[in-house]
Amino acid sequence: MAKKQKKEKKEIVYAPIVYQPITETIEKNYMPYVMSVIVSRAIPEIDGLKPAHRKLLYTMYKMGLLTGARTKSANVVGQTMKLHPHGDAAIYETLVRLTSGNATLLHPLIDSKGSFGKQYSDMSYAAARYTECKLDRICQELFAGIDKNAVDMVDNYDATLKEPALLPTTFPNILIMPNMGIAVGMASNICSFNLEEICDGTIALLRKPNLSVDKMMELVKAPDFSGGGTLLYDAEEMRKIYTTGQGSVKLRSRYVYDKQNSCIEILQIPYSTTVEQIIAKLTTLYKEGKIKEISDFRDETGLSGLKLTLDIRRGVDPDKLMTKLFKMTPLEDSFRCNFNILVNSTPRTMGVIEILSEWIKFRLGCIKRELEYDLEKKKDKLHLLQGLGKILLDIDKAIRIIRKTEKEADVVPNLMKGFEIDEIQANYIAEIKLRYLNREYILNRLSEITELEKEIAEIEETLHDELKQRALIIKQLTEIKKKYGQPRRTQIVGAETVVAYKEEEHVENYPARFVLTREGYFKKITFQSLRGNDEQKCKDGDSILNLMDGQNSDNLIFLTDRQQLYRARAEDFDNTKASALGDYLPVKLHMDADEKPILMNIQNKYPEKENLVLIFANGKGVRVSIANYETTGNRRKLTSAFSKTSPIVAAFYEKAPMEIMISSSDGRAILIKSTLIPLMATRTSGGVTLMSLKKGQTVVAATNNPDEIPTDAKGLKKLKIPATGVLI
Repeated sequence: MAKKQKKEKKEIVYAPIVYQPITETIEKNYMPYVMSVIVSRAIPEIDGLKPAHRKLLYTMYKMGLLTGARTKSANVVGQTMKLHPHGDAAIYETLVRLTSGNATLLHPLIDSKGSFGKQYSDMSYAAARYTECKLDRICQELFAGIDKNAVDMVDNYDATLKEPALLPTTFPNILIMPNMGIAVGMASNICSFNLEEICDGTIALLRKPNLSVDKMMELVKAPDFSGGGTLLYDAEEMRKIYTTGQGSVKLRSRYVYDKQNSCIEILQIPYSTTVEQIIAKLTTLYKEGKIKEISDFRDETGLSGLKLTLDIRRGVDPDKLMTKLFKMTPLEDSFRCNFNILVNSTPRTMGVIEILSEWIKFRLGCIKRELEYDLEKKKDKLHLLQGLGKILLDIDKAIRIIRKTEKEADVVPNLMKGFEIDEIQANYIAEIKLRYLNREYILNRLSEITELEKEIAEIEETLHDELKQRALIIKQLTEIKKKYGQPRRTQIVGAETVVAYKEEEHVENYPARFVLTREGYFKKITFQSLRGNDEQKCKDGDSILNLMDGQNSDNLIFLTDRQQLYRARAEDFDNTKASALGDYLPVKLHMDADEKPILMNIQNKYPEKENLVLIFANGKGVRVSIANYETTGNRRKLTSAFSKTSPIVAAFYEKAPMEIMISSSDGRAILIKSTLIPLMATRTSGGVTLMSLKKGQTVVAATNNPDEIPTDAKGLKKLKIPATGVLI
């Protein structure tokens, strides 16, 4: 048996450690990635397209999909990979967003067939093998002049193909096509505008380069979104966007009320949200009992478009309900504008006028290059026709030269000598078919010279006159506006005319009794329920701490033994019966462990002259104005509500002077008026001594209930503090 060979252990050779400053590492390793993301991925350029869009559209253009029939999307995705070094999923996702089926763009760039999902929903799109697409006719305006050297052509990623650095768009697509991108350290979020309005604004800027922002705001009224909706117009915010390129616009859903079926049909939602997000929020609010006006809601989106239906209860005002939903759900949302655009590979955040000015510069460059291309072609044609004119004098001579030339290579040189023409002209004549070497054909061709010379003169004149170039752009924009213009989809409403949501108007109001027990149970009981039985049920060992009558629209405060004050609305609690235990406040209000309420009060206002009276275990007490507990905003929890030096025994709400009996652990008590207790300016004041205590003794109780205060105890009532208690 052969012996097993021992495996030799190979020594591991570790790579040497190279010490490098962090600044150098960032510069060499990180910065190339950063620049690649900014310049070649996330930020759109002045033609309104990101590299992914441009490569996809140019591939479709070269495939003949501008005029041809639709082809499978999978075919387009595969061909695009020759220009775009990314996976098929990423390319197809880019394609989906540009389609008419997805409804993301006001003017879709791709005519589609099949399921491409929807911009307003999270619904999935069909696989590329099932869908078909071709370029929409508006793409004629994106590629106009691309075959006339209007833009630079650059190598693709492996230098096997050429692709355009930009597309020579004949209209400001940068403000027509919405774009969002997140790069490294910067982002871009461009909203769409109405094509007709942008064309009008650009024409005005072409005629008057120093156009004011106010005039531009008259022409380009506001953003226009493919999903429609209502834009709440704020003139100052809009001016900020037009000037700086940054700001936000508020969008609201549009709806109709079906009185017969008692339902609200939402037909358009803000561009920045989805049906699923709205339904999720409605579901949460419904479970929390905050939209009791709605009995049911469902998504009825179908072939006819978006439709979200809300079934409402009898007697509910639909407009008031929608005002409430606008406040509480994404049915009203904001679109954050950040007009960050690449200009000559440099990211710049610009306002509307500055963007249009940069586009005009870009477009003037394209126009000049197209004119120079046409001029060169026409001059070449004129040069050929001039050579053709020379043989008109003696056609027979030309035929004779060709016939008598023994070698094919000598035909062109012999024609050059015979008619004193150059090589290009001689080649052209030599290539003319024999049937065209007649007087009629040559005269017909020569008749083009006059028109050609006129066209050349016009082009040269236009090339040397920027005003004529601007006039040419204006003519193109006017034609585009007429050909592709659409009415606004997003309705404009002045923000000041919109009815603001007022919570108190949406609360169902009715009289109610509020009950708080010492163990922390709370009950809200309607007066109608009290008619049957008004006997309050409590747990064994529990008793009523506070009982008061109010309204369902009231605000309540709860002071606890952990120096905290909680705010709640009466409407937040469900109606219950006197025979029920009620809501357990520590759970309902999310209190800390073992925290219990010691005071409840109806608190719709915080008047300066009303006070909290606090009695502590160390015999001290304090009065604090309730105004000290008022806060701005909607804070539901206030910490450090009073001093934590000594445990609190009792708390009272003082609207008018009251008598308070304070009892100690040794069976003694004092009765004092609340006005004897000093009023302190701060909530956390430790107070002053009210009851003198012997060592080891503490205050164990305090009450202002006349039924609990004995009337026969001698010396109980005190006129000064601190006071010594008497046995009771």
